Amino acid sequence: MVLKKAILIQSIFFTAAAILVLAGLALMIFVGSQGLHVFSYMNPLEFFTGTTWDQNSETYGVLPLLAGSLATALITLLISAPLAILVALFMVEVASPPVRQVMRTTVELFASLPSVIYGLLGLVIVVPWVRQSFHTGLGKGILAASIVLVFMTQPTMVAITEDTLRALPKALREGAWGLGATRWQMIWGVLLPAARPGILTAVILGMGRAIGETMAVQMVIGNITARVPKSFITGATTMPAAIVTQLPEATSPEHRAALIMVGFLLLLITFALIATVRLTTGGAGARR
Repeated sequence: MVLKKAILIQSIFFTAAAILVLAGLALMIFVGSQGLHVFSYMNPLEFFTGTTWDQNSETYGVLPLLAGSLATALITLLISAPLAILVALFMVEVASPPVRQVMRTTVELFASLPSVIYGLLGLVIVVPWVRQSFHTGLGKGILAASIVLVFMTQPTMVAITEDTLRALPKALREGAWGLGATRWQMIWGVLLPAARPGILTAVILGMGRAIGETMAVQMVIGNITARVPKSFITGATTMPAAIVTQLPEATSPEHRAALIMVGFLLLLITFALIATVRLTTGGAGARR
C-alpha cells in the first residue's frame, strides 16, 4: 500500500513536470513557427540588419527595437545592480531589526505596485526632470525608461541578494572577525565572494525583468521605431513596447508576422538569460 502511494505521488510529480516542459516547448514552437512566416515576405538579412521599422512602408528592421531594449537594460543594470547589492548588504549586516523590517516592507511594496503606476510616476516626475535637465524635446527616451526600470528591478535584485547573504554560514563571519578583519574587509573579502552565485542570479533575473517590461516602458520611452536611437535622451522603443503598441493595429500579414518574430526573439533572449543563470551559478541558486 505504501509502495503504491509512493508510485502515485511520484507519477503526479512527474506528470506536472512533464506538462510544464511540454508547455514551454509548445510555446517556443508555436511562437517561432508563426514568427518565421515573416521570412516568406522579406529577406532574413533585411529583417535582422534593417535600421528602420515602419509599418506604413512595410519596412521591418529589428535593429531599432533591439538597440532600444539592450540600451535600456544595460543602463538599468549599471545603476540598479550596485544599488541593490548595497541595499541588501545594509539590510543584512548594518540595519537594526526595526529598520530592516521597514526596508523589507518597502521592497515588498515596490514589488506589488502595478507597472502602470511606475509608468505614471515616470510621466509625472522622471520625464519632466529629463526634459529640464538635458534640455531635450519631450524628455521621453531610453534614460527616462531606464530610471523607471531601476525602481522596478530593485525588488527582485534586493530580495534575492538579501536571501543569499542571509543564508551564508555564520562561520564565515566569525572566522573573519577572528582573524581581525574589519567590517568592510569581511564584506568585501568574504561575504561577497561567497555570495557571488546568488548575486549573479539576482542581477541576471533583474536584467530579464528590465528587458521584458512593457507597460511602464511604453509610457515613457517615446515609441520611436523609425530609426536606431542616437542618444539616451531622444525617443526610442523596445521590443515589448513595439509589440503592445502595434499588434492591435497590425492588419497586414507581414506586419503581424514581423511583430510575432520580435516576440520570438524576446522569448529566446529570456531563455538565454535563464540558461546563463544556470551556467554561471552551476545551479547553486536552485540548491540553496
